[in-house]
Amino acid sequence: MTMEQLTIKDIPQLNLENKKVLVRVDFNVPTEKKDNKIIITNDLRIRASLPTIQYLISAKAKITLVSHLGRPKGFDSDLKMDPVSERLSQLLGKKVIKLNDSIGPEIQTVINNLKAGEVCLLENIRFYKEEEKNDPDFARNLAKPFEIYVNDAFGTSHRAHASTAGVCAYLSPCLAGLLLQKEVDSLSKVLTTPVRPFTTILGGSKISSKIEVIKQLILKVDTLLVGGAMAFTFVKATGGKIGDSLFEEKFIPIIKEIDALKEEYAVAVVLPEDMVCVKKEDFEAKKANKELYIHPIDKIPDGYIGLDIGPKTCEKFVKMISQSKTLFWNGPMGMFEDHQFMGGTKAVAEALVDATKKRSTTVVGGGDSVSAIEDLKLSFDMFSHVSTGGGASIEFIEGKTLPGIACLDKKVSIKN
Repeated sequence: MTMEQLTIKDIPQLNLENKKVLVRVDFNVPTEKKDNKIIITNDLRIRASLPTIQYLISAKAKITLVSHLGRPKGFDSDLKMDPVSERLSQLLGKKVIKLNDSIGPEIQTVINNLKAGEVCLLENIRFYKEEEKNDPDFARNLAKPFEIYVNDAFGTSHRAHASTAGVCAYLSPCLAGLLLQKEVDSLSKVLTTPVRPFTTILGGSKISSKIEVIKQLILKVDTLLVGGAMAFTFVKATGGKIGDSLFEEKFIPIIKEIDALKEEYAVAVVLPEDMVCVKKEDFEAKKANKELYIHPIDKIPDGYIGLDIGPKTCEKFVKMISQSKTLFWNGPMGMFEDHQFMGGTKAVAEALVDATKKRSTTVVGGGDSVSAIEDLKLSFDMFSHVSTGGGASIEFIEGKTLPGIACLDKKVSIKN
């Protein structure tokens, strides 16, 4: 399965030359304030959109980029796009014109005067509350200076906002960028034409956020490895003792549905055998170096909390990963933010790197998994594909329609 929507490469480059193109990118990068200056701490999302921007430059388009940064409630000087434009200028090797607003006559004048191949960046689009409301008038004003729309922001495509969906009513053609195409094609390939055995590794703290993902994947995978605190709800459903570990009681009945599905589709759902635990009092006291205990996952004593998969589980998961040809990973195996509980996530990540070397397809589904890879100092090219979209990749796997993709022109027709 490949993308149904038109991409920037599906139309002749001649049709892009001298055209004013609005490109929705996802430059929502992590930042920190140092010596009164905002510093970008990871530029993955900026680098991910370079192929699209460079392609449009080579096509001699007049390029304007729009993105959000953080979650501002109105104007916030710490969330201006200036550091992003500086970093993008360095990566492109050419100056990016940074504008101080997103709409209005002054912005339109600058865009009208752009030369072929020039790039400018609008101010943080979420400084306007109308953006997230997908206000039609705001979308119309945002689209006004432009002729063509390109969405290259997979990470925000599950949101029906003015810059991801609303502008499509006022521009034509509306195209997918190269990053958006790569994201959709990579995830679609895993879901529709996986080389078997196909194994999914799911983790994270809450099963509530993964219920629909689990239901969808059970229809497609051979093996589902469950780690993280979400495993405790499975264990609790079978009467196991989990001490004071995190679980979601109201989702215990859902486990029976999952059990029925796994039997119907002959899928192996593999839970951890053991867990790395700490005393509840040590956890709550936030001790820097807590004493660790290994307990079977269904025999954790009261007063103890499980915070990572244990050594037996690591060994088992690594072996099953090594025997698979297609792998999808979403969610850490434990509370990886604390180095004492990074072991399980590290074992899974490194097993996926080894699987990639052996030519298995390895796809990482964004969010905390990406953060863990960064913390482990692993390169993203050690995997077949690392998604830039956490929530978007989950909704895509669930089979939901993503508004930022659905509004683009399909290959069968272009709007007149």
